[in-house]
Amino acid sequence: MQTSPFLGELIGTMVLLLLGDGVVANVVLKQTKGENSGWIVITAGWAFAVMIGVFVAKAFGSIDAHLNPAVTLAFAIASDDFSKVLPYFTAQLMGAFLGAILVWVHHLPHWEATRDSGSKLGVFATEPAIRSLGANFLSEALATTVLILGLAGISSKGMGQMAIGVGPYLVGMLVWSIGLSLGGPTGYCINPVRDLGPRIAHAILPIPGKGSSDWSYSWVPFLGPLVGGVIGGLLIAWYKL
Repeated sequence: MQTSPFLGELIGTMVLLLLGDGVVANVVLKQTKGENSGWIVITAGWAFAVMIGVFVAKAFGSIDAHLNPAVTLAFAIASDDFSKVLPYFTAQLMGAFLGAILVWVHHLPHWEATRDSGSKLGVFATEPAIRSLGANFLSEALATTVLILGLAGISSKGMGQMAIGVGPYLVGMLVWSIGLSLGGPTGYCINPVRDLGPRIAHAILPIPGKGSSDWSYSWVPFLGPLVGGVIGGLLIAWYKL
């Protein structure tokens, strides 16, 4: 099979979710080696997941390596070229769903050992620390805007000639910074498929005692990042970043 941008986005997002949701599982599920290791481990794990996901996406054919519909939408607005939005979104959603299934397989004995249904859902989907949907929505939109502006800064002409391979490391550091500084209120989804794909997986997988998939909250981590992507894309276009 030949590489392609679609395949790159799919496989890259799958690896992103396998490692990202994987670190959450390692921290919140019972009787893992990383149980209760905390927020720093989760934010670091997600940062590394993004970095590795970007490398994998590029290797499989996506030079963009967006892995995130909010990023794809932002740069579509900035370039006035929307041809990649639908195929990339499709690939990213498929990859996120598959990555979540792999997390479930990887931790098979630990679902039964974990009694709390909220912890099980938390492996797959984001949830707010304090449920206030308007505030939660604003948090997601703001954090995603910062993500888009950070990506624009990393790739801007003002950065000069960057050595090959440095970009993904900087993107990982950007996501780590967002997680540490802005992730507390909502778990910093900042990526619509990062929540939607795994939430769908949670809903259909035979996880013992899994409880509700909390679809009443799901619109926040889906629409909030998209709004942040639109804001970021407009700022990039206006200021020609």
